Amino acid sequence: MKYLALLALLSSSAFAGGIDSDCTLNGKKLYGKVQVVTSFADFKVEEVHSFPDLKVEKKSSFADDCGEWEFVDSFPDFTIEYVTSFPDFKVEFVSSFPGLP
Repeated sequence: MKYLALLALLSSSAFAGGIDSDCTLNGKKLYGKVQVVTSFADFKVEEVHSFPDLKVEKKSSFADDCGEWEFVDSFPDFTIEYVTSFPDFKVEFVSSFPGLP
């Protein structure tokens, strides 16, 4: 029984850093209004130029599809902190076709 519990833990998307197919991580959607903070963020994010976990398009409004982010200074749907190591997930900023790679 302990083996099955350990296997379930290792395969969970939160532990593996994987984004679920419905564009959520830890139950939070990865689109909408985003605020960049320096501590206590919902997610730690690393910006990369290849092999991202999520392709992100910056929007000025109507960020309602997977990978579409509208950066705001208040009332965010979630917060991010930019890091260079041990991210929750990696993003690549794109000008078209955002979402899961």
